[in-house]
Amino acid sequence: MKYIFISGGVISGIGKGITSASIALLLKQAGYKITSLKFENYLNLDAGTINPIEHGDVFLCEDGTEADMDIGTYEKFLGVEMGKDNFITMGKIYKTVIDKERRFEYQGEDVEAIPHVTDEIIKRIKDLGKKTKAEIVLIELGGTAGEYQNIFYYEASRLLTLKNPQDVIHIHVSYVPTPSHLGEPKTKPTQLSVRTLNSMGIQPDFIVARSENFLDKRRIERFAVFCNVHPENIISNPDAKHPYEVPLILNNQNFAQKILKKLNLKEKTPDLKQWQKLVEKIYKKKSKKINIAIVGKYFGTGNYQLRDSYAALFDAIDHASWENDAEVNTIWIDAEKVEKNGPEIIGRPDGIIVPIGWGERGAEGMIKTASYARINKIPYLGLCYGMQLAVIAFARDVLGWKDANTEENDKNTPHNVIHLMPKQEEIMKRRAYGGTMRLGAWQAKIKKGTIAWEIYEKEIISERHRHRYEFNDKFVQDFEKAGLIISARSVVENLCEMIELPKSVHPFYFATQGHPEYKSQPLKPNPVFLRFLKEAAKHLTSNF
Repeated sequence: MKYIFISGGVISGIGKGITSASIALLLKQAGYKITSLKFENYLNLDAGTINPIEHGDVFLCEDGTEADMDIGTYEKFLGVEMGKDNFITMGKIYKTVIDKERRFEYQGEDVEAIPHVTDEIIKRIKDLGKKTKAEIVLIELGGTAGEYQNIFYYEASRLLTLKNPQDVIHIHVSYVPTPSHLGEPKTKPTQLSVRTLNSMGIQPDFIVARSENFLDKRRIERFAVFCNVHPENIISNPDAKHPYEVPLILNNQNFAQKILKKLNLKEKTPDLKQWQKLVEKIYKKKSKKINIAIVGKYFGTGNYQLRDSYAALFDAIDHASWENDAEVNTIWIDAEKVEKNGPEIIGRPDGIIVPIGWGERGAEGMIKTASYARINKIPYLGLCYGMQLAVIAFARDVLGWKDANTEENDKNTPHNVIHLMPKQEEIMKRRAYGGTMRLGAWQAKIKKGTIAWEIYEKEIISERHRHRYEFNDKFVQDFEKAGLIISARSVVENLCEMIELPKSVHPFYFATQGHPEYKSQPLKPNPVFLRFLKEAAKHLTSNF
């Protein structure tokens, strides 16, 4: 088994995850059995309790693992499901070591960071490789070289290299800034980052230089001299119009072949025909432009707005837009502003999405948005919280229950149309928030003759879930008499999974308790988003 460690240098957010996924894709398309693993620095056991503004959109896996968004990047590039074994946090490592000590598994040894923590890290790597029968394991090290939080990951890398020098390589992805007042790329930050690696006993085999443009000969020579890396192993990774172009950029520099040569594996040329067609489709001039308003609560951070808080959603919209031959302009609207200033600030978009969310802040703005879309017959897509709040909007507007709410925001409402299930109530009393929701893939049975049936074209479907509040079936007859359609229910517990309005009432009003955005892939867009954008395009051409 071969191992590739991928580290980052100079700054965070340089695209290490994209680079790791691109390398994995190249090796996979060269015919090798690969698997990917992400090590994170934080002490959380998973990413489930982290604020999305703090660390980006939590990526939800098929097995219910709440992971870093890079795991989603791996899935999208490779078309392979990831899970708990592909995502390891330092908290998970520490907990495992401490639990083993409590069970006397170390036979009375004094438990130390080295070798016990590093051994556990290496064990996770090898276990994943064996489980997936991989020929090559790619390991992305979270954070940036020089941080104290990730030093044990680097030490594990060094130890594994020491024992298996022919089977391990290290790729360092580093930032090459071009200060505007100088007008030339500067290599010194990367030189210092590589020196930090050297101080930990690691010599990178490759440097992947993230920069505005391709590196010139002068910069490559500087790297070769000061970083002790052969010029041909310094790879340019310049800014691209779209991340999915990165594998093609790396492939044009024969990166896969160079890696395979270093690992003493047969050099093969990656087959990227399908990926090339995808990139051509992305850059192709589109026949229509669609404006989609997304009313959420995790856009703002100081004076800036974040795309990463809803990364999976934006990716799913992109995937569906290319298939629909449409350019989609997303309008980001803060739900609190809708709550304060009224839904009129949304304007007249071609479609409205209310996405995932938690808690009371901004909820009333999202409820007003759901009402606004229904009243003005604007195509509406509600995702998880967006479904729950659409149910509340319907209860208030159509059933006349002005006090209708979710128990999450009002525990005393007599019309708790969204409520906490008994099992979840017990969990909440224990304040056991992490990993205790309805998580991962759940099957649903779809009612024939509905929009949901038209979208999926089959009776039993599966989408990923991440929530603990549910539609309250105590009120189901009231809703159905008033015209709300429950178009899908879960196979196991018969819970409401999807709601919609008849086409005679609204052109497209559809919401799901699941998260179709997490299963969307560039080569296989999710059908929910394909249909939503198709309906938004119809709205675009109407006289509304």
